[in-house]
Amino acid sequence: MSNENTIVMTYDVPADDFTRAGEASSNVKSKLKKMGVDPDIIRKVSIAMYEGEINMVIHACGGKIDVTVSPEEIEMVLKDQGPGIEDIELAMQAGYSTAPDNIRSLGFGAGMGLPNMKKYTDEMIIDSVIGVGTTVTMRVKMRE
Repeated sequence: MSNENTIVMTYDVPADDFTRAGEASSNVKSKLKKMGVDPDIIRKVSIAMYEGEINMVIHACGGKIDVTVSPEEIEMVLKDQGPGIEDIELAMQAGYSTAPDNIRSLGFGAGMGLPNMKKYTDEMIIDSVIGVGTTVTMRVKMRE
């Protein structure tokens, strides 16, 4: 799906760095604004990507995010080499969290990351292998 109307952005998400968590989603938000993307779509993309970014920092020792913007959709692929998600169905339940207490004390780890990622995207696919890592692919369509 690459043509002259497609833009690809790649971000490295550092491990355990809450001061930098959110930089990638913030950068994407600002670029989408400059491109004139509908504010509702920007909001969805920003929320979903921020939640994914925070999950990567908390659970996965960071990772990489590729964002592809085409006239049809915005695709975000979040890839990490973390421990993997043992029970995806359980992890998708609002309020379920494996975040340690020190992370919760920072205001993170409330168990809303994955549910919010699904809520604010048109499609979300989680591919996780224990001990290898997780890839989450999210898509937001440019039109309702």
